[in-house]
Amino acid sequence: MRNTTQPVRRRRRAIAAAGAFVLGASLMTATAAAAEDDPRVGMPGGYLDAPVATSGVELLESIPRQGAFDAAPGNFSYVNSDLAFTGDHAIVGNYNGFQVYDVSDPAVPALKSQFVCPGGQGDVSVYGDLLFMSVEENRGRIDCGTASMPSVSPERFRGIRIFDISDIDNPVQLPGVQTCRGSHTHTVVTDPDDPNNVYLYNSGTSSIRSALELAGCSTGGATSENPTQWRIDVIKVPLAAPETASIVSQPRIFQNYETGAVNGLQNGPTQPRHPSGGTYSPSPNTNTCHDITAFPEIGLAAGACQGNGILLDITDPVNPVRTDAVADVNFAYWHSATFNNDGTKVVFTDEWGGGTQARCLPDQPAWGANALFDIVDGKLQFASYYKLPAPQTAQENCVAHNGTLIPVPGRDIMVQAWYQGGMSIFDFTDTANPTEIAFLDRGPLNPNALTLSGYWSTYWYNGNILGSEIARGFDSMALTPTAQLSANEIAAAGEIEWDELNAQLQGMYEHAPSLAVAGSYVDQAERAGTLTGKALAEVRKHLAEAGVLVADGSSKRAIIAQLDNAIRKAGPDADASVIQALTELKASFS
Repeated sequence: MRNTTQPVRRRRRAIAAAGAFVLGASLMTATAAAAEDDPRVGMPGGYLDAPVATSGVELLESIPRQGAFDAAPGNFSYVNSDLAFTGDHAIVGNYNGFQVYDVSDPAVPALKSQFVCPGGQGDVSVYGDLLFMSVEENRGRIDCGTASMPSVSPERFRGIRIFDISDIDNPVQLPGVQTCRGSHTHTVVTDPDDPNNVYLYNSGTSSIRSALELAGCSTGGATSENPTQWRIDVIKVPLAAPETASIVSQPRIFQNYETGAVNGLQNGPTQPRHPSGGTYSPSPNTNTCHDITAFPEIGLAAGACQGNGILLDITDPVNPVRTDAVADVNFAYWHSATFNNDGTKVVFTDEWGGGTQARCLPDQPAWGANALFDIVDGKLQFASYYKLPAPQTAQENCVAHNGTLIPVPGRDIMVQAWYQGGMSIFDFTDTANPTEIAFLDRGPLNPNALTLSGYWSTYWYNGNILGSEIARGFDSMALTPTAQLSANEIAAAGEIEWDELNAQLQGMYEHAPSLAVAGSYVDQAERAGTLTGKALAEVRKHLAEAGVLVADGSSKRAIIAQLDNAIRKAGPDADASVIQALTELKASFS
């Protein structure tokens, strides 16, 4: 087995006392309502021929679902779900198994193989030669077959499947780990001090299995005492023998640490009534997490846990401990979390309506947004909200969903799926003022009725955006330069490469000095007005001349001379980030 290739630079610890508070501010979207001329508004519909509106993004290729994974839109048994990446391959989870795409050339991705293994939800992740897949439906069988089973069956599998993908064209299923509530999602968690094992945090949200089918499960007793709720499963996977993976702890991360009550977080109605007369949102009931995002280098994980957003200390991955918790009267269902690169911010999503309802209507600006938090002294400090700024139709399921960072130097930028709201890219460098900078959206799949479709996940991977489209298939996209995102910034982001990527396992990235990185900071200084006029022109000229010399293979001395000129021409009061980038680039040629 090869080790994880998530970039590891340094590790910090961030531990704080447990606590909780409620956000009382009313929700305001981070961007104004879409202008009437926004191309996303009023688009006609279609299945595989739907029109596409873009800004700052080019749709390179769209591959429809095929073979055993093709079905009429709306059939939940064949829904495309989450994505994971290994080498030149994108693995697309599906309620019917998983598919492998060759993305070595993102302009022409190709379906490589399919593996039928029903069970839903089909979320996938990778670690070295291992593939993990979440299974929660009763139709999941140990043998990956499609035959039906009785209500209680020893042939049923609900939990986390494990596959050996050392030969990715011929995956081999290993013994997985059965769980009482199945697996809706899971998170790969590494321990920087333990190279021999990897851990999975399992979140089961489905019904509880009978003890007759899986020993140790229980449906009896008071809800607050039920041993199969109010916890997550921690699964240890020995890399030398992954077939021996097992549950090693079931931490009560929702408990009240003072009283010991396992249901210690928000449990009950807290939402006001909506003016329409319906309930404003479901009553959050925090007895498990939907998604947990781990950031081992800083010793933290962020949990989106039904009625709460939480921080976990994972310095001991077997025994995670809650260090902070927040609630929000505007949130219906805390769904997922994304840290920024240095672990000082978290973006939480609210999946209001479970992803199957139209929650991006013009009169619903408070439904299904992101909440942005700064981490200050180990505590979550609310900053603002962000929601897709273009309203969608009543025929489009739309709500905040899965995304990743785009590694642009000096900025916090995220690409995010919004189901039939398409894909939105926003800058949250200033957490109080997040701003959309690019998008891609299709018209409704069915303009006459709401039919499940849209992006489940859109992730940045090694220079491109790749998307899992629930009904339509698999998309590859490229960024294009705009006033909000320059060619240098796009090129610099593409210089960060991983051998594998799981969106819920974050690692720090660091940009090596390069012409694109230096150019990015020059572009940002121009955009901010901190480098202008003659100084800007001179810096650009000398940086461009240095680029020509590099391309020609000229001497390092000549290149350094041009960079010295750029630093000098920037002036004594130049933007500090520009000077630092130019200085580091110069040092790389010394």
